[in-house]
Amino acid sequence: MLLADLAKTSRELTATTSRTQKRALLAELFGGMTPDEAPLVVSYLSGRLPQRKINVGWTAFKDPPPPAVTPTIEVQHLHETFDRIAAVAGKGAQAERKRLLHDLLDAATEDEQRFLFGLLGGELRQGALDALAVEGMAAATGVEPEAVRRAVMLAGRLDVVARQLVAEGAAALDAFRLDVGRPVLPMLAKTAQDVDEALDVLGPCAVEEKLDGIRVQVHRAGDDVRIFTRTLDEITARLPEVTAAARELASTRAVLDGEVIALDETGRPRSFQDIAGRVGSRLDVEGAQASLPLYPVFFDLLSVDGRDLLDLPARERHAELARIAPEPRRVRRFVVEDPADPELRSGAREFAEQALARGHEGVVVKGLDAPYSAGRRGASWVKVKPVHTLDLVVLAAEWGHGRRTGKLSNLHLGARRADGTFAMLGKTFKGLTDALLDWQTRRLQELAVRDENASDDESGWVVRVRPELVVEVAFDGVQRSSRYPEGVTLRFARVVRYREDKPAAEADTVETVVGLLH
Repeated sequence: MLLADLAKTSRELTATTSRTQKRALLAELFGGMTPDEAPLVVSYLSGRLPQRKINVGWTAFKDPPPPAVTPTIEVQHLHETFDRIAAVAGKGAQAERKRLLHDLLDAATEDEQRFLFGLLGGELRQGALDALAVEGMAAATGVEPEAVRRAVMLAGRLDVVARQLVAEGAAALDAFRLDVGRPVLPMLAKTAQDVDEALDVLGPCAVEEKLDGIRVQVHRAGDDVRIFTRTLDEITARLPEVTAAARELASTRAVLDGEVIALDETGRPRSFQDIAGRVGSRLDVEGAQASLPLYPVFFDLLSVDGRDLLDLPARERHAELARIAPEPRRVRRFVVEDPADPELRSGAREFAEQALARGHEGVVVKGLDAPYSAGRRGASWVKVKPVHTLDLVVLAAEWGHGRRTGKLSNLHLGARRADGTFAMLGKTFKGLTDALLDWQTRRLQELAVRDENASDDESGWVVRVRPELVVEVAFDGVQRSSRYPEGVTLRFARVVRYREDKPAAEADTVETVVGLLH
């Protein structure tokens, strides 16, 4: 497949807002892929590189060569070139990377150059995200979308499924199953204003403490234990106490979903920053464990004793969890079999208040009859926090003045649209400590991209960044505003913390923000 075909589809995806048209464009493109091209095409359209990064910044795009007239670049050749760029190291590496990139650009047409600028600059957001790509892949191969979606859930990656599906057709999907040792995408929660709203939405449900820790998926096969983050990165070596806890379970083969937390000397939860620092530490694990021991708390069971539990209702999965995990290892919960019962509703509200009093973030309300829908923000899990917070994406930052001179300060905040782009909701510089200012200045400069559309009064003052960094923002409410593209903005937004454990694809949506408008 020519890169020109991919670039053309990308441009057409950007030009339409119709989900049906996007799906048709993707199906047509995917229909022309070979098995080896499939994972590359899927990754590129979603704005990802199989190499993850190739150490090319936006400055490498200065003074690009004139575009070629005739398209000649194959997708496989593009991948091989990126491999070569990523492998460059040592003295003169920057110049060599730039030379390889310019050789590539020299052979690229105008359409292809524009696509490459967007892909390598992190600006490629035309709506070809995994959800749409799943539907396009299903249409191209004649397979039901739900079957593809489930395979992606179990594989953890669409590109892996795409290769097999193109090579073998529908029969390939049977190979994707829940296996101990291979992580699956985690189930996600929507947001509700309060416990009563969540009860009205869900029906029979359980109200559980919302723990402010690091999400983990724990796989045990005999004495072998593997631990994965919500982004499916393995962190087993950093969490020996979680490994020990998993080996104490009353099952030698299981996959569990939970949270890792830390407690202070009074038994109250420690801050997320403390936990993230401990989990992120790769050196002196024994010393870190001694200074800040961590505790796994499990709230779901996906597999046990060789049985896949994903499709079972939550009440049955929890019964199995209670069978194999002792009470101290299970999240506290309050069951509401009938939300119309005034006594049970009152009990649910009281449980939520007690969770806050114990120092937790709030509660998560979960439908008792719902299966585990990995990788989707479905309606059967609803989180309730007393303070409005949203996980937003940093789109840009402004250089500060006064005591903040030389620091990237005022953040431009974006929510995720249904098509994968991001809508700016407003700005904030509140809640930033000196340490956080220093950190975000370094981090955002690493994510900086050139901005060809910057106005003259903005150039050099606003730093546009790849939309990858998620920040949790507290606010007092949502109000209408004609200044921003979706007609809404946040009142008194302030930074709570950065969520480097959360990808931009899991940031809150415009729909969620608009739903908070009163």
